Amino acid sequence: MSLHPILTEKLSAALAAAEAPKLTLRDARLPAVPGKAHAVIGMRRAGKTTFLRQLLQARRATLPPERAFYLSFDDDRLADIDVEQLGFLLEEYYRRHPRLRGRETAYWFLDEVQLVPGWERFVRRAMDSEKIEFVVSGSSARMLSREVHTSLRGRGMATTIRPFGFREFLRHRGEEPGKPPRHWQPAERSLIEKRFREYLVEGGFPEAQGLDAAVRIELLQGYVDTVLFRDVVERHAVSQVAALRWLVRQCLRNPAGSFSAHRLHRDLKAQGHGVAKDAVHAMLGHLMDAFLIGAVPLATESERQRNSNPRKLYPADPGLIRAFDASGRSNLGHALETAVFNELERRGAEVGYVKTKGGLEVDFLVRYPGAGEDLIQVCTDLSSAETRARELRALAEAAREHQHAAQRLLVLDRDAVALARTAGVEAQPAYEWLLTRQAAV
Repeated sequence: MSLHPILTEKLSAALAAAEAPKLTLRDARLPAVPGKAHAVIGMRRAGKTTFLRQLLQARRATLPPERAFYLSFDDDRLADIDVEQLGFLLEEYYRRHPRLRGRETAYWFLDEVQLVPGWERFVRRAMDSEKIEFVVSGSSARMLSREVHTSLRGRGMATTIRPFGFREFLRHRGEEPGKPPRHWQPAERSLIEKRFREYLVEGGFPEAQGLDAAVRIELLQGYVDTVLFRDVVERHAVSQVAALRWLVRQCLRNPAGSFSAHRLHRDLKAQGHGVAKDAVHAMLGHLMDAFLIGAVPLATESERQRNSNPRKLYPADPGLIRAFDASGRSNLGHALETAVFNELERRGAEVGYVKTKGGLEVDFLVRYPGAGEDLIQVCTDLSSAETRARELRALAEAAREHQHAAQRLLVLDRDAVALARTAGVEAQPAYEWLLTRQAAV
């Protein structure tokens, strides 16, 4: 046997010098850990392939093209290839560039490599025997963080790519601010406030940028359908598809809502879906594994309390809210809270919500890696004195229970900041917080 002719063709194209396409730079970074294979994971269409190409461009800026190449296995002509073909690919590569073998490190960027059964064995063997560093990406259905660590036997590290954050959203438009908020001119701030409201409605999926509302909604609904059928139904052999669809609609239409498997099971039963409670729990887990939703548990040291209390669920992107909002009226408050949650995920924070002894709730208790704690309350409208008092009282009560946490109130725009000023609480527009540079995680 020999190398598949399509792989031969792809290798030739990959090794050729080519003009780099213009890409929107992503804020994610691979951890600088030598001797590891890096897996780029995340929801479908979030930009994993583009991120691989961005990494390739960075390598080729200082290396000849033969030392860094990108190859995609997402090709129906390669549907039946086996892991032996990866071995043939390795030998063909070094046959073309023998002087590199054992002397120079090569960088292989393999997209959708999970379509080749047994790819992990090849990567482990090649890392042991050759000077090659691998970056792979693939469908979230088969390449989860815990599976990367397991399949590569501790030699893999995962980096999650999510839809654009607000800074990337602005960068994509060529409008990323180059100075801190205190130095913005009034016109600059007005533009950012305008774009922020657009971001909360349109979201950050790269392909959805600049589309008309109807086209964008159809596109995002299609993404979700693909996730359901490819990453949940097919992978986990879920037979109760109607119940799964109902569950997804509930999660995406009611972001930041408190959900429990018990309540969802009861509601499904009322809708005529005979689904076991364990099956509901499993479905929620599958949706989280596919990066479609994220969950925030009650912030408590008691695992029993954490597991017995409802979790708050958030879509992977604020744009999904409008795409599944049956009323046609996007809730900016929920979209704002969703944007903050997803940014906390990008920053690698441990996140929970707080229920105070007095029964008040704070949206997020945040523990950053080695950088302290924040209590974060998110609010769009503080014009009501009653609302202001409630939100600030919740922060004050939570601060008494979490004395090492700073208090932060994130609001929709600058006009609300003056209304929220109180001792011990840092109030700021959410867009300023979202645009604050954080260490890459």
